[in-house]
Amino acid sequence: MSDRPNVLVIMTDQQRATASHLYGNSFCQTPSMQRLANDGVLFENAITPHPLCVPARISFWTSQFPHAHGGRRNQTLMPDGIDHAWQLWKNAGYTTGLIGKNHCFHSEEDRALFDVWNPFTHGGREEGGGTRGMDWFRPVEGRRKVAQQHRDLAHQNPRFSYGTSDLPLEDHSTGLIAGQTTRFLEKHRDDPFALWVSFPDPHEPWLCPEKYAALFPPDKIDLPPWRDGEFDADAPERNRVLYQMLGVRNDPLDDVYGVMAAYFGMVRFVDDALGQILDKLVELGLRENTIVVFCSDHGDFMGEHAMQCKGGVFYDSLTRVPLLVSWPGQVAAGIRDSSMANLIDVVPTLLALQGIEAPRSMQGESLPTVTDTAPRDATFSEYGSGGPLFTMADLAKLPQPWGRKTLIDTLQWREAAGRCKMVRTRDWKYVHESMGDRDELYDLVNDPHELQNVVDRPENREILAHLRLRLADWSIDTEDSPPVPLPDQAQYELA
Repeated sequence: MSDRPNVLVIMTDQQRATASHLYGNSFCQTPSMQRLANDGVLFENAITPHPLCVPARISFWTSQFPHAHGGRRNQTLMPDGIDHAWQLWKNAGYTTGLIGKNHCFHSEEDRALFDVWNPFTHGGREEGGGTRGMDWFRPVEGRRKVAQQHRDLAHQNPRFSYGTSDLPLEDHSTGLIAGQTTRFLEKHRDDPFALWVSFPDPHEPWLCPEKYAALFPPDKIDLPPWRDGEFDADAPERNRVLYQMLGVRNDPLDDVYGVMAAYFGMVRFVDDALGQILDKLVELGLRENTIVVFCSDHGDFMGEHAMQCKGGVFYDSLTRVPLLVSWPGQVAAGIRDSSMANLIDVVPTLLALQGIEAPRSMQGESLPTVTDTAPRDATFSEYGSGGPLFTMADLAKLPQPWGRKTLIDTLQWREAAGRCKMVRTRDWKYVHESMGDRDELYDLVNDPHELQNVVDRPENREILAHLRLRLADWSIDTEDSPPVPLPDQAQYELA
């Protein structure tokens, strides 16, 4: 066993915090997440810096907000020459690996930092670039059968599709990645390692093994509350546009229950995969020397606000994610931390626990409870890169029925639209859209499902002014990237 702690970051894709009973879900139990929480710290209010895959992942590994690193769209991958965690771990002598979804690193220089490179993405497909360091433990024929089932997935309506599979669990991405991870641990049990285990689930396409979907029949699923008129003319235009494409109110309730069963079944599949990995750490005697992080890059509506999937808005179903950090015997165990946290805080936390100095470019702070850093009362998220807004008038030019095809056809326009920014505290959320028609303010104590925008209420003027100031301060504090070079140390030694 190495005297340096290993790092194991387990990331899911599009798993909102409230997909687990640990965050208040009434019907989806996640016992392996519970096991990890019992051995570590659960952060109740962890927020993604951007509710979209690539910007969130770049932010995670660079510990910078998207407006600082510039990767604000799914088409702008990890910028060249930027500091990130994998350079530090490679330089520190760690064996490094990625198993699962990448959607972040693209340069040959960055990919070369990984000793093991096993990229695998949605639809049962390898992500490209081949493997390095380990071959897949399952034959390609099984993966191809799963990929074919994804391609054959029937659309129940123009907005979404879902289905079940009876193919071997180990040929689905979650089972494949979990099995490959256990083999990595066996191979590198005597090496200090840093490993990114990146599950594509429960992101769409929603093809779920039958045994997991069967855990969630309609009578077991509790639908979230919906508000009549939530997306009428007085709602922000960005939100109204998204609802026209993703809304499920007019779909048969059986299909709504069906797609939710597939999504939550995939969450349970991932949870079992997490348990498989934790079991292997214990079996190999690695658990006490391995820092384990479990998180997701962003969330999914999956019924909240009568929508499914995601888009450029800031409801908690998209921005609030699970975050658990565990290192038995070294950090607190069985603690729920209610302060505000952000995914950009994870890498500085890991570096602090490992005794590795974080670069000045990193904007995150070590997490409280896990370290001795003071708790924060606010955190932030953003979306867009300054492009023109996609409006209801633009939507009206496209053929109906609006749905999944409309979502994809307008994706790059909407991902780049505007410069939307959010500040969230435990009790309040404020969203500012500099190019939009209407800001948002939600009272999270009295309206935890964010069904009523109270930005115009006179009694909220004071809190609105306070949150606008916090947002402005954050924008100024994080504007320099890379940091402006400082004078040589000698220039500060005046005595």
